[in-house]
Amino acid sequence: MKKKRSADNQIIDTFQTSYSDNSFEVLYNQYAHKVYRTCLAMTNDSADAQDYTQDIFIKVFAKLNSFQNRSSFSTWLYAISYHYCLDRLRLNKQLKTEPLSYDLSDTLSDEELIDGIPGIRLKEVVERRIQAQELALMKLPDEELTLLRLKYEQGLSIRDLSEHYKLSESAVKMRLKRTRDKLQAIQTGIDY
Repeated sequence: MKKKRSADNQIIDTFQTSYSDNSFEVLYNQYAHKVYRTCLAMTNDSADAQDYTQDIFIKVFAKLNSFQNRSSFSTWLYAISYHYCLDRLRLNKQLKTEPLSYDLSDTLSDEELIDGIPGIRLKEVVERRIQAQELALMKLPDEELTLLRLKYEQGLSIRDLSEHYKLSESAVKMRLKRTRDKLQAIQTGIDY
């Protein structure tokens, strides 16, 4: 175990001093399968596990300079992997949405009716909802819109947002909740 830790430390030192892609590649090759297994165990979805593994290693690449050898690299990597998956699972549970592809309007037939009611086409309903969502987002102040985009489009964690805005995590959570409530009120036509 000490040999592995020592080898990892040498590779990390090389990366931190020379930003060598080869040293990062060695770490990636050595740990990618372990990160993938962690993600798969948490998500039970191989596609998500593969995506999360890539995202985690991008995050690790960006933060490897901050690794301070307080724990082994594998422990540090596991913590990042675990928290990343946990954040993504919470986000997915919170949003309760399915992603729409850009070609959705092409795949929907004009003959598909909502509840069999003539004149109301599924394609039209989806397009109206997307337009309404975009209009509601445009009514939000820039600061609130940026916060939502950082959280839900960029996937930043509460901790990352807290550091970015120099606020406590509870303050970030409260701002997100208020902004989501405001967005919902705008969509339902309630003055906020």
